[in-house]
Amino acid sequence: MKAIVIDKPGSLDNLYVTEMPSPHPQAGEVRVVVHAAGLNPADYKFIQRGFRSWQYPFIPGVDVAGIIDAVGPGVTDWQVGDAVYYHGNLSKPGGFAELAITPAHAIAPAPKNISLTEAAALPCAGFTAYQVLHRKLHINSDQTILINGGAGGVGGFAVQLAAIAGLQIISTCSSRNFQWVRHLGAHEVIDYNTEDVTARVREITNGRGVDAIVDTVSSANATASLDMLAFGGGIACVAALPDFRKLQSFSKAISVHDVALGGAYLSGDIKAQKDLARIGTEFSHLVTAGKIAPMLEEVIKLEEIPQALQRLLQGHVRGKIVAQIRNQGNV
Repeated sequence: MKAIVIDKPGSLDNLYVTEMPSPHPQAGEVRVVVHAAGLNPADYKFIQRGFRSWQYPFIPGVDVAGIIDAVGPGVTDWQVGDAVYYHGNLSKPGGFAELAITPAHAIAPAPKNISLTEAAALPCAGFTAYQVLHRKLHINSDQTILINGGAGGVGGFAVQLAAIAGLQIISTCSSRNFQWVRHLGAHEVIDYNTEDVTARVREITNGRGVDAIVDTVSSANATASLDMLAFGGGIACVAALPDFRKLQSFSKAISVHDVALGGAYLSGDIKAQKDLARIGTEFSHLVTAGKIAPMLEEVIKLEEIPQALQRLLQGHVRGKIVAQIRNQGNV
């Protein structure tokens, strides 16, 4: 099978296309014909740093949408021909290939009203946003939320999910993306390049601050965001945790949430892995109902993945980039 691989961690220039042996599912696994693979910051981060269990040449790629073409012993919930999508185990060979193996208990049915190419845009960013809002922050309709980086993958899905839940939404982005982020559901947008975000949030909330913050930017940004939380508020950190020295106990009684979607695999926690499937199923229902847009901004070919990851690394990519591995129609 054709695949994108690396022979050692480091530069994205180390990625190349080659032929690899076709994998076969073991007990509890399924093999998926990859129709499309989503690109994510997690991909380039681990390509650069590597992982101790990787055997080279290694196939990266954590997000997959495709059709099951083989099931391993003990798999009863899935059949050959099922359309699925999933966020995979970054410590195992991934989805930048024509075939991929994944645990059967961690996959979900692909949304029925969109193509598999669009479905591949959803898992990492969409499931992270869903976990943040509904598993970590436990959002309510009477809350105000600040979503830093609303034009990106996680931020864009978080804006949509918060809009569905009826929250008052403030989001940061560059001015060129104001219309895009408002279209996703934000009520107020702040240009982080030219405006004082803290001052604007206090102005919008009449000095109270926000009940919840989703930070997709950096540790420094998460640290600065702490001052914008109202009493009892919570912040979910997708990129990095804040500087805890800036937290004062018994003052605002805030909560800080660490987010690591792939940690479900790395921890070996089967219950957490099954929750990825539940999140995928719940998210799929929202997409099928037309409540969530995939935000697919660019479709590329397998061999274009290295260059696209480089652009993703440089930042300021709006929405999602997906590599279409196989031609297909709608699911």
